[in-house]
Amino acid sequence: MIVEHLNLIDFRNYAVADVALVPGPNVFVGRNGQGKTNLAEAIGFFATLGSHRVSSDAPMVRDGADAAIIRARLRHGERSVQLEVQLNRQGANKARIGGAPVKVTELPRYAQVVLFAPEDLQIVRSDPSARRRFADQLLVQRSPRLAGVFADYDRVLRQRTALLKSARARGIRGDALSTLDVWDDKLVALGTEVIVARLRLAEDLAEPLSRAYTAIAGADHEPRIEWALSVGGGDPEEDEEGADAAASTPAQIAELFRAALTAKRSAELERGITLVGPHRDDLVLRVRGLPVKGYASHGESWSVALSLRLASADLLRAESQLGDPVLILDDVFAELDADRRARLATLAADYEQVIVTAAVEADVPAGLRARIVRVEAGRILEAADV
Repeated sequence: MIVEHLNLIDFRNYAVADVALVPGPNVFVGRNGQGKTNLAEAIGFFATLGSHRVSSDAPMVRDGADAAIIRARLRHGERSVQLEVQLNRQGANKARIGGAPVKVTELPRYAQVVLFAPEDLQIVRSDPSARRRFADQLLVQRSPRLAGVFADYDRVLRQRTALLKSARARGIRGDALSTLDVWDDKLVALGTEVIVARLRLAEDLAEPLSRAYTAIAGADHEPRIEWALSVGGGDPEEDEEGADAAASTPAQIAELFRAALTAKRSAELERGITLVGPHRDDLVLRVRGLPVKGYASHGESWSVALSLRLASADLLRAESQLGDPVLILDDVFAELDADRRARLATLAADYEQVIVTAAVEADVPAGLRARIVRVEAGRILEAADV
């Protein structure tokens, strides 16, 4: 897949921007805060329906504007398609494909992007929500229909939690709250689908993760990836050990889910929150048999974070009919030592299109500096071959 052209209106610090891109490496160079990452963020939105920097869409709308528009022309082989999304400060976003209105959730069917940024270090070092978000954004690219499943699960979760809070405020006991059973059924049905998809993803990522880690780190530290599930009785969100149910069937997971909800009902009513489900699970990453979070060195943590993104790209490339995903490296070379820079550049150069952002041109390995685009204060100043 190739991004041929990007157009922005009232997106971040861009009033208007038009950028032509080419196959192979495209490097955006400019001082910090000029808008380089905003270009990467805009391209990535089509694939994940979200930002790698913020959890809501409003910050992406330029100050003083009610909506932002992102347009991109993509080429898949000999075929080109125009995608457009309007991000609204209030109300639902809108999308078009080839000029025809579509649901926003249709966009990832046409766009596959793997974006690595310094913030990705938080995937391995931060709380479980960062790792869940990584997995779920990759799942949407892998199976776009899951965007609807995640949205439905979040809606049911909010409604069930609201009921728990209301019951807590009124002092209602669990056995007197029959309406909770209805929401339990919906939570289990949707949550089981999410858990099954996540388990399959971890299994499929295992081999490409191992290959990518060895290529980046220059050593095999036996990286491992597995889910800790709250349906097993623990609470990974609160550092309690959850069950690893990688071999469980959907029926077994649903049974565990329902039993855990029953066991935790009193605690849920006491606290007014839903304590069981995929929103409490954690993606556990290990090297040398130890959890990356809390045990890995700085270099190992960077290697794992890079490897997760490269493994994602490898997986999408193997499964997709769209060609290679676009690989975006957002301000990462400045964070890496010389050896990792060279290794990453070698791996990245194998993709159909690579987009790199950097504050200092010299930070980017020479092999990726085929085309330089200068960015300053929300303006594209020039594009020159070097």
